[in-house]
Amino acid sequence: MAQRKFEEIKKANQAAAKKLVEEHFSSSSEEEGDEDLEGKQGKIVANTFITYTTQTDGDVCELERTKQYLNEAFQAGAMTCLICIASVKRNQAVWSCSGCFCIFHMPCIQKWAKDSQFLVSSLTDDDFGRRDYPWPCPKCRFEYKRSDTPSRYYCYCGKVEDPPLDPWLVPHSCGQVCEREFKPPCGHKCLLLCHPGPCPPCPKMVTTTCYCKKAKPIPRRCSAKEWSCQQACGRKLLCGQHKCENPCHAGSCPPCPRVSRQKCVCGKQVTERSCASPQWRCDQVCGKTLPCGNHTCEQICHVGACGECPRSGKRFCPCQKSKFSLPCTEDVPTCGDSCDKLLECGVHRCSQRCHRGPCETCRQEVEKQCRCGKHTKRMPCHKPYLCETKCVKMRDCQKHQCKRKCCPGNCTPCDQNCGRTLGCRNHKCPSVCHRGSCYPCPETVDVKCNCGSTKVTVPCGRERTTRPPKCKELCSRPPTCHHTSQEKHRCHFGSCPPCHQPCQKVLEKCGHLCPAPCHDQALIKQTGRHQPTGPWEQPSEPAFIQAALPCPPCQVPIPMQCLGKHEVSPLPCHAVGPYSCKRVCGRTLDCQNHICMKECHKVTETEACIGKNKAGPECLQCEEGCSKSRPVGCPHPCVLPCHPGECPPCVQMLRIKCHCKITTLYVECRKITTADVNEKNRLSCCKDQCPKELPCGHRCKEMCHPGECPFNCNQKVKLRCPCKRIKKEFQCNKVRENQISIECDATCKEMKRKASEIKEAEAKAALEEEKRRQQAELEAFENRLKGRRKKNRKRDEVAVEPTLWQKYKYHLLPVCAVLVLVFAWYIAPGAA
Repeated sequence: MAQRKFEEIKKANQAAAKKLVEEHFSSSSEEEGDEDLEGKQGKIVANTFITYTTQTDGDVCELERTKQYLNEAFQAGAMTCLICIASVKRNQAVWSCSGCFCIFHMPCIQKWAKDSQFLVSSLTDDDFGRRDYPWPCPKCRFEYKRSDTPSRYYCYCGKVEDPPLDPWLVPHSCGQVCEREFKPPCGHKCLLLCHPGPCPPCPKMVTTTCYCKKAKPIPRRCSAKEWSCQQACGRKLLCGQHKCENPCHAGSCPPCPRVSRQKCVCGKQVTERSCASPQWRCDQVCGKTLPCGNHTCEQICHVGACGECPRSGKRFCPCQKSKFSLPCTEDVPTCGDSCDKLLECGVHRCSQRCHRGPCETCRQEVEKQCRCGKHTKRMPCHKPYLCETKCVKMRDCQKHQCKRKCCPGNCTPCDQNCGRTLGCRNHKCPSVCHRGSCYPCPETVDVKCNCGSTKVTVPCGRERTTRPPKCKELCSRPPTCHHTSQEKHRCHFGSCPPCHQPCQKVLEKCGHLCPAPCHDQALIKQTGRHQPTGPWEQPSEPAFIQAALPCPPCQVPIPMQCLGKHEVSPLPCHAVGPYSCKRVCGRTLDCQNHICMKECHKVTETEACIGKNKAGPECLQCEEGCSKSRPVGCPHPCVLPCHPGECPPCVQMLRIKCHCKITTLYVECRKITTADVNEKNRLSCCKDQCPKELPCGHRCKEMCHPGECPFNCNQKVKLRCPCKRIKKEFQCNKVRENQISIECDATCKEMKRKASEIKEAEAKAALEEEKRRQQAELEAFENRLKGRRKKNRKRDEVAVEPTLWQKYKYHLLPVCAVLVLVFAWYIAPGAA
């Protein structure tokens, strides 16, 4: 068991080391894969913008903000749910805020809305859970109604529910035209494909005039249809004296910037003021005599009449119980009645007589209850009574006690800081202590590449899981090998990839430059490491280390001739020297018929074989027999060993057949092979008569000869006329050539005529005899037919008697059925 675990852990470590090596050497392939991914994303973005760019003739300057949202949709870790601080994936249901366009997981935003409404209603509503309280966006605090709580997953434009996952579309997009209303509304709709983020400005062309309406209408983009002609506005300002001198502008004209001398409202002072504010008030008291003639107006610089004297008419005494009609020069006297005004305590009334000025403090002793209602004490009414009991109720945060002395029950909101660690795990909640979940961390963090020139902004807390952005800048680290500069590659983390530049070091033995890739920091497997004694012991050293390798052997081609001087081949510089080309030597041996079959070897050339490709003393000696071609017809080999020059004539006897193939002749081989055609025919003749038969059937009369027999047969043959009556003898060759024929004479013709007449008479007699025979047979048949018709028909009928089965079949059928059932019952137990 321990050995098996050890092997499993060993294999796991080896796989991890192999993966490390592959990742180390696959930097270039990863860059190519990233380029392919960027190309795919570029196509998707171009397809999303195509309906917009056709309206703008390819101008995309207004799409930068929307393009940023699209790039974040593809960037790993850029789309983050601020509620759970987790990445938003392609196959997850999401919801997008219409205010800040931030994307959240559907379950997260539903829980957020529910918790927000619960907390607000539970703290502020006496009728808990019945009022429709809004809930805010976690990021921008844009408020939504309870009915706006998302319950279903829609695409960005809101047309398709549960949009299908398509790798060639923007994540969470339906791929249709957006068609949302532009903001501010202009009557047109968005032309992009379903997209995240805000819609770009309207690209439609409209004809519109400038702000001041002086210029002619011109065609402009709907998003920039308001424009200025830069001419002077010319509208009359609010001062009524001057005109607006600003260039053509939107909205109302600004206040008049000129300065003029203007009087105040009361007309006592004159000063230079802005023409835009002609009315102003000075700091002097009016001082005009009132209609009573005894007092002056105490108002400060006012418009219109001063009004009546405030002391004229009927006036009340200080306690407001008696009314007096007195001149404005006299003060109202006290009435002598009790004051009876409600004191500051709100319970007792003033017991003094009518008096001027404020009433005195209430000094009655009463049984007072403290503010929290737990204690009572007898004390002056004007003094408040606060006990020392601290409130033990929980504040609205439901975490801290009120601890206020003599609390009446309306505990103040908790004033302590929340201090809980936010979801980012980096900051604490800065809000006042509260119930429920804390708002997401508002901070953002820039995740930068190694050089810092490229960055991506992510919510705080995502920097640990967000992959750094791909930087397109070149790596600026110094080379770690002997080269003065390293290969151009993009900015990256970790060590630079291995240098693949040619080594170019001067080799010591030959002086050539090393053409191999740089090997100063080659990754090699470490050997001789300490083997772990068990799975619990971890290796202390890595399985692969970087080390400088020596330059490989020089591979510069040097032309060299082989030992046998067959070829000149380029050999690697480190292997230059005498070599064998592995071909056959090929030099001509002394026999002048064969070549040396040894593998390419060194040959010591003498004066006789220089330049003639002759064999040397190191070549093979010919030990074969003579293999020269023999004369035509000679089947005998040469009796001499392999030799130069011509072979001697063959003197062996050759056995041959004569022309007629009957007699065997013996002739010297050289006579046959050197003879001409006539001489060969003479040597092959046996001097006997030819035994062959002529076509006519007679034997050839010639002596043994080659070829076909001549057709000149002179023997006598008999020839007859066509009727075979006349017979004569002629030579065979003339008869074969159809030169002679015998015709029938008159006698022959007469005999032929008589024979034909006899044949006709015999045929006629045979015909008449046949007719008589057929007539006799017909009459006999008719006589037999008449005799049968007279017989009784009953003699032809045959009585058929019923069979036993037909008689007893109704009795036999039940008996057969019973026998079958008994047989089945008998077999059933045996089968079971």
